Amino acid sequence: MDENAELIGQIEALGEKLAEARSSINRRFIGQRKVVDLSLAAMLCGGHALLIGLPGLGKTRLVDTLSTVMGLRGNRIQFTPDLMPADIIGSEVLDTAADGSRAFRFIQGPLFCQLLMADEINRASPRTQAALLQAMQEREVTVAGVHHKLEAPFHVLATQNPIEQEGTYPLPEAQLDRFLVQIDVEYPDRATERDILIATTGASEDAAHAVFTAEELIDAQSVLRRMPVGEAVVEMILDLVRACRPGEADAHDAVRDAVSWGPGPRAAQALMLTVRARALMDGRLVPSAEDVMALARPVLTHRMALGFAARARGESLGAIIDRVAASVTQMEAAA
Repeated sequence: MDENAELIGQIEALGEKLAEARSSINRRFIGQRKVVDLSLAAMLCGGHALLIGLPGLGKTRLVDTLSTVMGLRGNRIQFTPDLMPADIIGSEVLDTAADGSRAFRFIQGPLFCQLLMADEINRASPRTQAALLQAMQEREVTVAGVHHKLEAPFHVLATQNPIEQEGTYPLPEAQLDRFLVQIDVEYPDRATERDILIATTGASEDAAHAVFTAEELIDAQSVLRRMPVGEAVVEMILDLVRACRPGEADAHDAVRDAVSWGPGPRAAQALMLTVRARALMDGRLVPSAEDVMALARPVLTHRMALGFAARARGESLGAIIDRVAASVTQMEAAA
């Protein structure tokens, strides 16, 4: 069997496994297909996700279900203003041996897991947020000059409440950029909410089951990175990201007038990975322009900022990104 045929077989088998994972997740997290797909995509790409939504929309339930389905050891940390870095990373304690000798021993904090739910991450102080940043980017933490590797795979799914901002510390741009995607968790439609009511208020609930193991998820991440991406999709990604930078010659008019800063190369990397994940979950062997359009908002929104005048006019980043993506699509079609 040649290399291409082997890769095609692996992609098809992974697509079937992902379909089973979706089905298992839907036993406990009903509806919200886009939210589920983006969360799975972030994990398939080896990245982290930021979930934005009001309380009570099932964000904690989703992360707990993902931990079960993906076969990962999960932890949850409720972020508060008085949370210290040692509370999440761990700390050193002084042990006394039977012979009277003393030595420091590192006790791991809840960060040492495979899937971390950082609940209301913007409630923690910048000092604690910075401690999490090293773990997200380097997959390790440093305590007293000693590096401690985190177990692979390692993913952070963080939540934020978009309404209540009193007593919060907005995440710095450098940390926002470490999140592969921003996932907006919205109210379910009426039919979905009816299904939720019936499924969750009875004497028993359906339980999710494990579909992946940690090792299988690592293998899936390797398969995803070997998926081919067509030249037209690569050029579309570059055109889209560069059009969203107000200082570039390629910048879209809507961006020049409204955006104060735009996405960097990490955004293009995120799009290259996530379009593959979306194609994989749809049972396709290669990503398309539609994948780029669908993922423009989740990948770019948290990597851009509106200027003061644009905020005063009531403009939104989502609408601007949609206009830029539509313009890029038209140019690609014309070419």
